[in-house]
Amino acid sequence: MSAPAGGRPGSLAARQAELVAALTGGAPVPAGFDARLVEAARVALLRKRAGEVARQWPLLAAALGERWPGEFARWAAARPTQGSLRDGWDLARELAAAGGLPAAAGAELATREAVFRYDGGSAPRARRAPAVRRAAGSVVLQLFGRVRVLRSTA
Repeated sequence: MSAPAGGRPGSLAARQAELVAALTGGAPVPAGFDARLVEAARVALLRKRAGEVARQWPLLAAALGERWPGEFARWAAARPTQGSLRDGWDLARELAAAGGLPAAAGAELATREAVFRYDGGSAPRARRAPAVRRAAGSVVLQLFGRVRVLRSTA
């Protein structure tokens, strides 16, 4: 039995993993690939990913307006995707922590935080207990499955 092209077992899989890391996680472009083409594909994937996150987080994307694609690309450039819901959640939390979350997006984040438990690592789970959450000037109450925005600065 001969070794795969590249001279060592698993080299094709390793090269594929390196390419995926370069496209989605900010890793260097593997040897043998055209860096210009890999960069073009990476930018296209970030744009697609931003669109998917904007569908899950419409108020976040709208509140950032023309800054949305650049802000998302800056944030996501070195982060592999966790799925559009979690990517938007993590970005919104980071913006809120830095004091840069727009008010409309704050109401969206506070609503998600009141309805779901999300630890930043595992998939969000529905809350069973009542919850009050705040973000960017908005206060949201979740009680018996109903959500009320008590105060929104949007």
